Order: sequence, then structure tokens, then C-alpha cells
Amino acid sequence: MVLRACPGGGIGRRAGFRCLWPQGRGSSSLLLGTIGAIHENDTISANDDNGTPGTNDDDVLVGARRAVGSTKDRRVSLTINGASILLHQGDLPENAIAADAEAVAIDTETTGLHPHRDRLCLVQLTDGRGTIHLVHFPPAFRRDAGRGPYPAPRLQALIADPAITKLFHFARFDVAMLETHLGVVCQPVYCTKIASKLVRTYTDRHGLKDLCREMLGVELSKEQQSSDWGAASLSNEQLKYAAADVIYLHRLRAKLDEMLTREGRSELAAACFSFLPTRARLDVGGWAEVDVLAH
Repeated sequence: MVLRACPGGGIGRRAGFRCLWPQGRGSSSLLLGTIGAIHENDTISANDDNGTPGTNDDDVLVGARRAVGSTKDRRVSLTINGASILLHQGDLPENAIAADAEAVAIDTETTGLHPHRDRLCLVQLTDGRGTIHLVHFPPAFRRDAGRGPYPAPRLQALIADPAITKLFHFARFDVAMLETHLGVVCQPVYCTKIASKLVRTYTDRHGLKDLCREMLGVELSKEQQSSDWGAASLSNEQLKYAAADVIYLHRLRAKLDEMLTREGRSELAAACFSFLPTRARLDVGGWAEVDVLAH
């Protein structure tokens, strides 16, 4: 696998993902500058529990040193379409996701594009019921975990739960990173980018920004071009951008499902989604740019 220069100089994984796989995530990226537009009635702020912006490194590193499965939460206040944010260190807390949740939207942030070389730094997820959970894995957490999977039992159980569909936009990369760093196969999976390619055949624009604009009437604006997700402490701006990556996925899935049904392509989409964990494993194994089904 050859890693070429990332456009814009961003060190986050999505900044250069189109260079690695040209038909990848498109413009749907924090690092390529997409975020939900902030409207007149939206309020956005981020503070720790005592009202002071930010968190010092000692606070961030506590989560890596505590017992497996424990977390240190940093509460932040964010209102975009009524959703709030909770930041956790090292794992999800108990009962973070509703017991009857059928689908959870997920996205990841990493230090680069190579699953074996680069770290998984953040997993953002929501069940679509008003709270976005951000699970942060700071550098000390990775050192304490050694070379094995991160010790995040609740997050691992959720990702592997066969009763909960995991929603992504361009699932291929995220599924590969989650399996590499958490040691679990992510399934079942739904990818809004694949669904879009199967039904929006009148366009070649399948980025998250394009889908939100056309299907939801939401304009995603460019405000940040690159970000260091490997830092011990993430900025308030990073938290807001990360949350915006998952907030619309449930609504997009509903719209795309209607189109898949209308065009008679629901079974085809389901077959593609079921193959995604295998496709991700091929990527990690060295066949990222090879069509193993070709002659």
C-alpha cells in the first residue's frame, strides 16, 4: 500500500483517504472541512464540569490508568438539532445506548491511514435519541494497552452486537480500524455511501456533505482543514466537528432506504453491507488496492 501526500497537509486519516482510495469518503470529513452549518437558533459551547473550557492532560490520562471498563467523563454542552455531547475516556459508560436501540451511528478519528501503524483516537456514536457519545483514546491509553486490542469492553460489545446495526458513511475504513484496534468484527453494518451509489446513480457526488445538502436540506460548511487527533487533550472545536459526523446518519439511512425500496435494490445493498467486514479485512491484510475478484 502506498501512502501519498495528504491534500491540505492534514494529519488526520480522512484528509488523505481519497489519495489512498479515490472512491472513498469524498468530502464528508472534518479534516476536509465539513460540519453541520450553525444556524441562528443553534447554541454551541463546550466546558468541563466546573465551567472552564478544556481539560488538562492529567484529567485526560486518568482514563487510561483506571481499571478496565472505567471511564472519566468530561461533560460538554452542544446543541445542534437538540443533540448534546458526552466525552468519555477509554470506554462507554453503562447504559450509554438505549436498551431498545436498533441502530447506532458511528464514526472514527485516527492519526493516519494505516491500521497497523496509526492509532485509533476517537470513536463517536449516537443512537439518534439526543446524545452523542465520544470515546477518546489518548496516547497513554494506547501505551497502557500495549500491542493488544484496547480494553474497552462496553464499546467492544456494542460494536459486535448482532442485534444493533452500525451506521457509517464510508464504513470500509472505520470497520477496518475498529477491528484492528478493538479486536472485534463490526457487524451488522449499514453504509450510507454505498447506499447512495446504488440509488443516486444520476450523480457521482456521494460525500456526506452532498447527501446532507440534497436529502436533508442541511448545508455543511468548511471551517477546519486539518486536526491532530492524536493529542492527549482534544479541543472544543474537535469535539464539535466529531459530533457533526454522526448526527445526520439515522436520517440519511431512512431517506436512502426509501430509495432502495423504490428501485428494488434493498437486497443488493444488504449483500454489499454484509461483505464490508471482509472487504475491510482484505484492506488490512494488504489487498486495499487489489480487486481479488478480478480475472
